[in-house]
Order: sequence, then C-alpha cells, then structure tokens
Amino acid sequence: MLRYLLSRLATSVAMVLLATVVIFLIANTVPGDPVLSQLGDMAASNPATVAAYRAKWGLDLPLWERYWIFLRGLAHGDLGTSIASNRPVLDDITDYGPATIELATVGFVLSLAVGLPLGILAAVRRDRWIDHVARAVSLVGVSAPTFWLAFIMLAIFYGALDWAPGPGRLDPVAFPPDRVTGLLLIDTALAGDWDTFRDAAAHLVLPSIVLAAATLGLITRTTRAAMLEALSQDYVRVARAKGLRARLIVLGHALPNAMLPVVTLGGLAYANLLAGAVMTETVFSWPGLGRYTFRSAVTVDFPAIMAVTTIVAAIFVLVNFLVDLSYALLDPRVRK
Repeated sequence: MLRYLLSRLATSVAMVLLATVVIFLIANTVPGDPVLSQLGDMAASNPATVAAYRAKWGLDLPLWERYWIFLRGLAHGDLGTSIASNRPVLDDITDYGPATIELATVGFVLSLAVGLPLGILAAVRRDRWIDHVARAVSLVGVSAPTFWLAFIMLAIFYGALDWAPGPGRLDPVAFPPDRVTGLLLIDTALAGDWDTFRDAAAHLVLPSIVLAAATLGLITRTTRAAMLEALSQDYVRVARAKGLRARLIVLGHALPNAMLPVVTLGGLAYANLLAGAVMTETVFSWPGLGRYTFRSAVTVDFPAIMAVTTIVAAIFVLVNFLVDLSYALLDPRVRK
C-alpha cells in the first residue's frame, strides 16, 4: 500500500509541474495585449508609460525568466499580483473562492442524492417506468446548455412564479455575518442568524440545481450501467439461489462492486463543478471564482489567469489522487 501511495504521489507532483508549464505558456501567448487592455489607447501610445508598465509586471523579461519567477512564487505561496485589482491574487481567490466552493458542494451533494438512488432503481427495475424516467432525466441533464437552463429557471421560478429569490448570495437588504469561513451557510449557523441562513439557503436552490443538472445525468447513467453489469455477475446469481433478500443482494453485493466507476466520475465531477461554474455564476450574479476568472480573461489579467488555472489544475490532480486511493480501499486487487 505504501509503494502504491508513493507512486501515485510522485505522479501527481509531476503532473502539477507539467501543468504549470502549459498554463504559463498559454497565459503568456494568448491573443490580446495586457498593456492596451489595462492602460487604454491614450496611455498605450506613450512609449515611456508602456515601458514602465512592462517593467513593473515583468513583461520585458525573457519568457524562461518569467516562468522561473512564477514557479518560485508558487513554491513560496505567492500567486502574484492581479493587474486589474492591484491586490495579491491569493487575497482575491480567498474572497471569491468560498462562494464557488459552497455552490459546487451543494450542487454535487444534490446530484449524488438524486443520481445514485435513481441509477440504482433504474437498474433494478430495468425497462419499467422508473428506468424510463431515469433515462429522460439523464438525457435532459447532459444535453441542456447551462446558460439556457439557468435563464429558464430564473424566468419561471423567480420571474413568473416568484417562488425563488433573485440572483446573488443574499437579498440586498440582508446583512452578511462576520466572515469566518466565507461559506454563508456555515457562518450564519455559527452566528446563530437563522433568518440570514434561510435566505442564503434559498438563494442556493436555483444555481445549485442548474450546476448539478449535467452531473446528475452523468451519475445516473454511470450508476445504472455499473449496477446492470454487477447484477449480471455470477456471484449475484449465487446470492439469489441462496434465497437472500433482494435488498441485501442489491445493496450488500452488487452496489459495492459497482461503485468504482461511480467514484471515478464523482471525483472528477466535483472538480469540474469547482472549475466550470462560469456560466452559472454569471447568470445568477454569484460572486465566485467563475466570474473572477471571466473578468480576468476579458482584461488579460495574466497573473490572475495563471493563478486560478494553476489552482484548478491542482484540484483536478488532487481529486485524481484521492480517487486512486479510494480504488485501493474499495478493491484490494488495485493495491497489489
């Protein structure tokens, strides 16, 4: 087990280093001039101003030297300074990150709470009405564009029916609690402010459903396919021949063996929710990393782009590492 752990850890470190190279090259070769986007036409026409700007942000240095400075900063926990906000990027990520983590976590829990039981029921009752419902939910969730689904949800439940609150994390008249974690549900619970807690939870409903839609479809389909394969194995037939109850066969024998592909998909889905919430956050005016990344891309804020992308890459590598460890725990054959 230790050898397996060390090999996966070494692979993860190498992947992160390789990702930094790719991220740096892309961020520094994308179309668009940061000088023009930040200074404007008038200031950009002044050679002295342009030269001072390039010297300030290291744009006059060779590419390899700029990468070494970027890598050295990462090693010391320095993600650079944002050109747009003129603040350390780490401070910006600390401000915007909790909103994305809260939204992605709620969306992921929602997709698991619905997708896993629906996939299991669809496999157990194959070709019955619940199976057809599961297929329809999967198809809609995977096929519906995020921005379209977000606008539809807002138009129906906020605009027409007035069942849900508007965009944002809180109502304009609500006072946010003292910041402890940045997660409103936790901070309001710690402060005992249950009115604001209910307001924050209500604002989470629509964006979390939109964010969870595609993941819900994938988890349902993967769970159904894995369960169908597990239920067709010989050990399940033997368990049925022994007269074991159907619930014990499904939950005690088939489900544990069907969890490997679901664990893989679930880990990557959560990482994807953290990294891919741009459209959802934009439509719902959610002040998270998605909107921050979009604004950084528009303004060619390359230090912020590199920092956020590096963090996203590290999240995916970490999730893959944890998935590999879960494989070893779920299947002893992997450890050997």
